[in-house]
Amino acid sequence: MFTYNHTTVSRLPPMSEENEAEGPYAVVMAPTRVLAQQIEEETNKFAKHLGIRVVSIVGGQSIEEQGFRIRQGCEVVIATPGRLIDCLERRYPVLNQCNYAVLDEADRMVDMGFEPQVMGVLDAMPSSNLKPENEDEELDEKKIYRTTYMFSATMPPTVERLARKYLRNPVVVLWLQRLLNELGDRTSIVFVNTRKNADNVAKNLDKAGYHVTTLHGGKSQEQREISLEGFRTKRYNVLVATDVAGRGIDIPNVAQVINFDMHGSIDTYTHRIGRTGRAGKTGVATTFLTLSDSDVFYDLKQMLIQSNSTVPNELARHEASKFKPDRSSVLRCQIVGSLLSDRWFFVVRLLVLRCQIVLLQSEKGDNHIYSAQLPKDMS
Repeated sequence: MFTYNHTTVSRLPPMSEENEAEGPYAVVMAPTRVLAQQIEEETNKFAKHLGIRVVSIVGGQSIEEQGFRIRQGCEVVIATPGRLIDCLERRYPVLNQCNYAVLDEADRMVDMGFEPQVMGVLDAMPSSNLKPENEDEELDEKKIYRTTYMFSATMPPTVERLARKYLRNPVVVLWLQRLLNELGDRTSIVFVNTRKNADNVAKNLDKAGYHVTTLHGGKSQEQREISLEGFRTKRYNVLVATDVAGRGIDIPNVAQVINFDMHGSIDTYTHRIGRTGRAGKTGVATTFLTLSDSDVFYDLKQMLIQSNSTVPNELARHEASKFKPDRSSVLRCQIVGSLLSDRWFFVVRLLVLRCQIVLLQSEKGDNHIYSAQLPKDMS
């Protein structure tokens, strides 16, 4: 949550006297006052260095004073939905230029009965900045669309309704589970970029009932050996690993490699997918990409072309895939939790045969390229 808050705040321009009356650029909603105040505290750690003003709107404090602070001008509002809707009804703030909305613990807000208030706040934002349902229309128009982040530990029907109404082409973590389910008891390696993300992904998969273990630099050598032995003997059929710990892994019959986080180096990417499809066997490599991975778009596109694989439309038409980036002038920022970042993602799915990438096709010849939308079985 805080990672995406940092990403959002870093994009906001300082507010001028001319547009202060149009309201904040971003609204963050949390179910409780305590959580909202924690988010405010963390946000202020970097917002103050950027000249970004943050105002919290929560219960237990004077609503008149909070309204006064909003009217003085702020770029970010962090609030509980009940108090925020009260302020909107009193016309303390307006949301005429709000292009970023963050819903933290959306399922909990719904459980606490705040669904009408959440919808009321989102409906108070201008509909003119919603992205078109058609991605081609989005790419043709040069304008800023509203970005909505929804964080939810579960996806009950009520939360799914919110996602369908307010998100455009939403991406859910269930994609990872779907890929694992396709293979049944066969083994999969899930690569991430940080040990923290490895633990988070493994924790979520464990809760979902998968037999999962981790391999990263935070583990002792003995712990790593136990994890590897458990994976080899199929006591665990999912291994979540970082590149540092994953170097030199030689495990036969790995059916699938999933790049949950894309690496910034195409060489590392090649080494990762080489963990499957060994000794003459076939395997599947699946990669999740977001806009934050644009530095590698060119190299990935060239690799797909050279291996006679179909290049996904989203990659082929993206500007970053048309020119090789100047590595000396690029400051790369890895974003944790790739599935939920930015506005779209696509998955490049490849069949690996003896470490050579070839195109995976169904019996009808359809490419296994996933679009960024909710799985059909969630409807």
